[in-house]
Amino acid sequence: MTDTTLDLGPQTRVIARLAAAVTDEQLAQATPCPDYAVHHMLGHLVHLAAAFRDAGRKDLGATTDTSPTDALPDIGPGWREELPKVLDELADAWRAPAAWTGMTRAGGVDLPGAVAGAVAIDELVIHGWDLAHATAQPYDPDPAALQACHDFLLAAAADDDRGGGIFGPVVPVPDDAPLLDRAVGLSGRDPGWRRP
Repeated sequence: MTDTTLDLGPQTRVIARLAAAVTDEQLAQATPCPDYAVHHMLGHLVHLAAAFRDAGRKDLGATTDTSPTDALPDIGPGWREELPKVLDELADAWRAPAAWTGMTRAGGVDLPGAVAGAVAIDELVIHGWDLAHATAQPYDPDPAALQACHDFLLAAAADDDRGGGIFGPVVPVPDDAPLLDRAVGLSGRDPGWRRP
């Protein structure tokens, strides 16, 4: 998936800025993820950041063994402090070269460290887009993370089982569309999605 390490910090900071701007009134709004309101998306970001932090550290346990489909995620009362903290910890964990080597686990699935890192990047970029669109915020993902996300999704699109069912069917996007739109389409989302 990736032959080199990537600093996740620039993209985790983008997510933290988006989350900080979410108002309490926006928490119940729809997102591009079916069945997810904004508060579910924020809860998912808290949980995935903790899971991939621990996957990067090779600290396997409850956070890395739980499938993201086991329950609908949600936020707790301290999410505004918790999310930026766990995002910083996630970025720190993946700055260690050892995070990208050997085997680890995320979502209850054993996988190579480099693949886990690629999945973490994909999650951060695509869910950043979800959150930005749901809350009508501008979205400018980290360019290196966006390119890595696109490359990962392009490879996944060629896989018949689409990563074990974690993606929807590819949404066709013109070849000359912006890279973010192409990545979003590969993830199974419509780049033209607008909040109902």
